[in-house]
Amino acid sequence: MRVLISGASGLLGSAIVRALETKGAVTTRLVRGSASGNNQILWEPGKPLTLPSRFEAVIHLAGESVVGRWTAAKKARIRYSRVQGTRTLAEAVARMETKPQVLVAASAIGYYGNRGDEVLTEASPSGTGFLAEICREWEAASESAERAGVRVVHIRTGVVLSKQGGALGKMLLPFRLGLGGRLGSGRQWCSWIHVDDIVGAVLCVLNTDTLRGAVNLVSPNPITNAEFTSALGTALSRPAILPAPAFALRLALGEMADEVLLASQRVQPAQLLASGYGFGFRELGAALANILDKPS
Repeated sequence: MRVLISGASGLLGSAIVRALETKGAVTTRLVRGSASGNNQILWEPGKPLTLPSRFEAVIHLAGESVVGRWTAAKKARIRYSRVQGTRTLAEAVARMETKPQVLVAASAIGYYGNRGDEVLTEASPSGTGFLAEICREWEAASESAERAGVRVVHIRTGVVLSKQGGALGKMLLPFRLGLGGRLGSGRQWCSWIHVDDIVGAVLCVLNTDTLRGAVNLVSPNPITNAEFTSALGTALSRPAILPAPAFALRLALGEMADEVLLASQRVQPAQLLASGYGFGFRELGAALANILDKPS
């Protein structure tokens, strides 16, 4: 299989590229700035893009990080990179003489907004807030590829757990120092997924024609933030008793605190489960033990 991928140097992209190439796929990277080598294509969101007709699949992961205080400028970068970047790529895919079989485009469970204890599946409506709005626009930006007959899949990812960093990487140092604890009340639901299951799920999506539209990439067993921090403290043999009050998080991070750290999203991967995908890590304890190289 020949695969075109954006965001190939990121946490998810690098893991997916390694898995694809291990299985014999030929990958080409969409890169910004300057391209070097035959396996790279230069692109800029917002500028017309012409793609050679040689790819069976396109995976789009590039986009501005949501981490950080959401100033007006930060919000504009998030919207432009994710929405306009997806639109540019989808339009290029739609113009290809020989089109790929599938476009896998990144999205996020932020689509659902803050929903308390409600169990959410791909059939659940979108929520409110900046992230939900961005996710709706992000997914809609791929419409031109879908209209051209390409199977489009929006992978709504949860909190990704990985040895290479991401959310867990930022948590390890304070927890190892005994400074970890719940965020706010700790009652908010955390929908997580091991990076190996991200890779496995993307490979499943590439090879399963019945998967289209939204696909939640989360473990079938979400937990509350208090349960997550307790499990991480136990895995590190450290106490997790120093909570971060909601007001302090809001003071430090503003709007992002409410929509990312304090929001509750109890998400189920209904589409993946129906496809028969077998999760490698269904329980948080086993996932943390694997990442921390400890016996589960």
